[in-house]
Amino acid sequence: MSGKTPLTLIGLGPMGRAMVHRFLDAGHRVTVWNRTASRADDVVARGATRAATAAEAVEANRLVLLSLTDYEAMYAVLDGADLAGRVVVNLSSDTPEKTLKAAAWLAERGAELLVGGVMVPAPLVGDPSAYVFYSGPEEVFDRHRDVLAVIGRPDHLGQDHTLAQLFYQAQLDVFLTSLAGMLHAIALVGSAGVSAERFAPYLGDLLSSLNLYVEETARHVDAGEHPGDQANVTMMGATADHIVGATEAAGLDAALPRAVQSLYRRAVEAGHGRDSWTALVNVIRGR
Repeated sequence: MSGKTPLTLIGLGPMGRAMVHRFLDAGHRVTVWNRTASRADDVVARGATRAATAAEAVEANRLVLLSLTDYEAMYAVLDGADLAGRVVVNLSSDTPEKTLKAAAWLAERGAELLVGGVMVPAPLVGDPSAYVFYSGPEEVFDRHRDVLAVIGRPDHLGQDHTLAQLFYQAQLDVFLTSLAGMLHAIALVGSAGVSAERFAPYLGDLLSSLNLYVEETARHVDAGEHPGDQANVTMMGATADHIVGATEAAGLDAALPRAVQSLYRRAVEAGHGRDSWTALVNVIRGR
C-alpha cells in the first residue's frame, strides 16, 4: 500500500461515496470530509479517515478531489484551508466560465486545478465502461493519471480548463433531452391507454438505432455540407408539426416538441428546406 498515492475526497453524496469505495478497493489511503458527517460512516468503516473539518481534510494530502453540487460550493468548503501545493480535482458540474474563475481563485492560493466530469452514474464508477473527462495542465494530469484511472478511464482533453465542462455538459445535453423525449413519447402513447411497459421494446429499438446517425452527422457538420436526398428539413419539419398536433390533441404539455418544431421552421425560413436535417446546426449556432 505504501506505493499508492494518498488522497482526500470532499463531498460524500452517492457519487463521492462510490469513488471512495473504489479508491479503497485499489489500496489508496483516503481522507474524507462531508458537511453531514454521518455520510462518511460507511467509508470510514471500510478504512477511510474522517477529518473533523474541510481544512483538516485538505491538509492531510496533496491530492484533493471534490464531488460537490457545483463550483460555488467549492469556495465555501475550501475558503481558509491551506491550499498551497495542492492539486484540486473538481468533479462537480457547472458552466465552463465558472471553471476559469475557479482556476484563478486556486492559483492565487498556490493550488492547481484539474477540471473533471464523470460520465457514468454512481453505481458504475470504476466499471470498465466508466470514463471521466479532464482538462487543465497536462503535467499535473500525467502525474495523477494512474490514481484517477481508478474511478474510470481518464480522458485528458487539453490545457484549457473549460474543455472538460464543455464535453460534460454536451454529453448531458443529449442525455437530458433524450430522457425528456422518452417520457414525452411514453405519455403520448399513454394518452390512448397504452402502458409504458408495452411501448418500451419499441422505444428501446429506436434509441439503439440513434448510434447509426452519429458518424454521418459529425461528417456533415464538420464539412459544412448537408445533402438532403434522404431526409430534408421540410420533410422532417412536417413530422415535427404532426408531433405537436398529436400532443395538443392528447392534452399533453407541448413545450418540448414545440421547441423542436421551432428549429425546423427557422431552418426552412433560413433557406435550408431542401438540406438534410443536420443543417439545423446552423440555426442552433445562430447563423
